[in-house]
Amino acid sequence: MLKMIHGRQEERLPADKEMIYIKDAAWPVPFKAGLEYNSPCHGPWNIVHIGMAVPGSHQIYVCGANCNRGVVLTAAEMKASHRYSTLALFEEDLTGADMESLVIDGVTEIIEKLPEKPPLVFVFTVCVHRFMGLDLSYIYSVLRERFSDIIFVESAMEPISQKGGLTPEQRLRDGMHSFLTARRSGRGDQNQNCNEPGKKQISIIGGDFPIEEGSEIKLMMREAGILIRESSSCQSFEEYLSMGDSSLFLCCYPTAVYGVEKLAKRLGKPWLYLPDSFSYDEIRQQIKRLEGQLQSLTGKKCTVDHETLVLECEQALEETRNLIGETGIAIDASAVPRYLGLARLLLTHGFHVIRLYGDVFSPEEKEDYHWLIRHAPDLTICPTIHPGMRVFPRGQEEKVLAIGQKAAYFHQTPYFVNIVQGAGLHGYDGIKKLAKMMREAFLAKKDTRDLVGRKGLGCETY
Repeated sequence: MLKMIHGRQEERLPADKEMIYIKDAAWPVPFKAGLEYNSPCHGPWNIVHIGMAVPGSHQIYVCGANCNRGVVLTAAEMKASHRYSTLALFEEDLTGADMESLVIDGVTEIIEKLPEKPPLVFVFTVCVHRFMGLDLSYIYSVLRERFSDIIFVESAMEPISQKGGLTPEQRLRDGMHSFLTARRSGRGDQNQNCNEPGKKQISIIGGDFPIEEGSEIKLMMREAGILIRESSSCQSFEEYLSMGDSSLFLCCYPTAVYGVEKLAKRLGKPWLYLPDSFSYDEIRQQIKRLEGQLQSLTGKKCTVDHETLVLECEQALEETRNLIGETGIAIDASAVPRYLGLARLLLTHGFHVIRLYGDVFSPEEKEDYHWLIRHAPDLTICPTIHPGMRVFPRGQEEKVLAIGQKAAYFHQTPYFVNIVQGAGLHGYDGIKKLAKMMREAFLAKKDTRDLVGRKGLGCETY
């Protein structure tokens, strides 16, 4: 007879429920996969938003009308329809056409009809192309030969690859800087595209939001006289290309790690992964790693007063706790990449965290997962895509403070911190600013219905 030796069996099986206790949540997938529900919360960025961060780029989707509906609306809503095109597929294209020729000729026609040729084109194929065994290598080789002055980035919109291997988002973030090269002019440390000759350059790559200017890592780099580039804030394609001239690459967003590591290895440059964290110890370790790299690059030793910064964080959290009191707090995974870590931080500072919303756990949060099981075993967690969430009871009589749009929606609370994907918060500075956002959210109501339905929080929309 087989014996379960890693714990109680029910802790090892994903739940077929809409709400479970964290002590019963299996690692790393607490809920059974199956038919999925899509809530009306559209603040988190999709692949259209992400790809548009490359200035001057153009996106072409080769798909049917059903697949196209959401992405074309995204492009329209963010006032970027002029940077978006579709090559429509019909049933006869799948059964009686040479799909490779259809894609090549269709993409060619689209590019030739554009008012100006873009410097870079994302060509998105879909699930059906995977099933058909489309020869993508041949397609891209022909396109690159026809348009030698355009960079083509292989992209995919494939829900079938969401559950295993690299996700479409990881592949897209990799493709977004796979073409960067070191283009130094050979005149000392002067970069061809920099206006400040002699300065070393560091690029922060892969996030959707610029890191806050008050963050310790940015303050340290500026103190060291470093020129900072960020993929999320480049204003021109030339500026975007200049990131390849960097002496060091930083990555702060988990789904960009794969691509940034590849980029650094290809260019023979050092790189650091400095994710947004809610652990003082981890923040301290990150800063020490950056201190070493900055000293190596510039010869300057930039130090941070950790004790003072931790004290400031503690004061900000205490002020927030005194205001919020025993009000329940709900957190969802779309707000910050490490929602378990945020729950742990708040619980250790006396906050009343009542519920989490998330469908998977990040490998980076295993320590926080085990901490919550030991210290908050009855903390509840709900999925966001389980079909039962469509009719899951909304709202409650008591006031709830939500962190994230989905937590706000499922609780039907007007008191919420309206952020997605970390919002550029980082380090000690990020903890202090999030505490301030919590105080502001607690005191002022928001129009939840209006805000959560807007696509791509932070993007320009109609």
